[in-house]
Amino acid sequence: MSDLAVAVLPLIRTRADLHHRSAATAHGRPMQHAVDLLADAFDSDPAAVFAVTQKALASAIKLIARADDSSGVMGSAIRDLLDIHARSAAVARVPVSKLVAWMIAFQFEGEVDYFELDPVAYAGALGEDGMASYRDRIRQLEADLGPGSARRFFVEWNLRRLAVVAGDVDAIIATHARDRRVAAWFTDTARALAEVGEVELAIDWARQAADFDRGHQAQEGAQYWCELLGEYRVGEELPARVEVFTRWPSSTTAARLYMCAGELWPRYRDDVLARLAFSARETVLFALGSLGDVELAWDAAHALNLTSVDVWDRLVAAYEPVDPAAVVPVLADLVTAELAHTGVRHYQVAARYLHRMRALAAGTPQAAEVDHLIGELREKHRRRPRLQQEFDRVGLPR
Repeated sequence: MSDLAVAVLPLIRTRADLHHRSAATAHGRPMQHAVDLLADAFDSDPAAVFAVTQKALASAIKLIARADDSSGVMGSAIRDLLDIHARSAAVARVPVSKLVAWMIAFQFEGEVDYFELDPVAYAGALGEDGMASYRDRIRQLEADLGPGSARRFFVEWNLRRLAVVAGDVDAIIATHARDRRVAAWFTDTARALAEVGEVELAIDWARQAADFDRGHQAQEGAQYWCELLGEYRVGEELPARVEVFTRWPSSTTAARLYMCAGELWPRYRDDVLARLAFSARETVLFALGSLGDVELAWDAAHALNLTSVDVWDRLVAAYEPVDPAAVVPVLADLVTAELAHTGVRHYQVAARYLHRMRALAAGTPQAAEVDHLIGELREKHRRRPRLQQEFDRVGLPR
């Protein structure tokens, strides 16, 4: 066994019970360390890296099959291993027939069906003859699999990526757009076309995704359309950003319009704020996050009756240096919102808000009002012993 294998494989393998999320998450850390060791060794000995990575993948797949990887840490490490496997295969000059057999077995004969392989990533290792062999195997699997087979996803995924390898525009459209019933498929088509350098077609397909409907998938397509314009047709991006914001007004689309507009932003400011006024949350988030205008955010929150507790919390933190006294009544409202619920987390947040109120009100006429509020809350919630404990923990008066 090579020195690299001795260093890497014990980090992948374990006899621990990984059925619990915490154990699986903990094991993901040494797995990631193994990935780092393989990456560090890549330039000096790619053949060893390939061989050890393939063994590491075999062990990792067996582990994740019996693990609760709901945190995704183990899965992330396995995807990193797959990336190293593909890159090292090209440099290590792996026998093509063995690589094709491994790729098919990994996807269609393995213990799990969580991971697909990208033929594009293996194109350098396979070469023309190997890619033709791999394509034939996928076509045969397509013919053999029944319509309800769980493995059909992998066949269709491979056919899409093989179309990209070939740079075949018609095949890309056929495999990615499918029956054109879903907005996301238009975006998939656009991305694949851009990948093979068909930029004008990609822009057209991304625009079709944006125009599909007003759903979130169409909005994602619209974002990609704008990204393509920003890269390849710079002068057309700003009008597109305006169009996308008008169709889907939100703090996110407003932020992208703001960034794109640059010095032209004043031309759009009033219209953007007017369109965002349907939602106090979106207006405040945009004013805070993009414009950095705390006063505007504060005024909008009150004028538009902001009710989002999380946004109020963020706004209070930003406005406190401007006018500490003004945030005290808002904090009182946030305390009331927290105590409408039971549970330690709510009690802890309420206690922290009250502690903060006392600090802000110290030495002002508000101090007595805050302490009076605390007394009222202690009496009102006297049958919540855990709440009383949290109040005591932060030093609130009795």
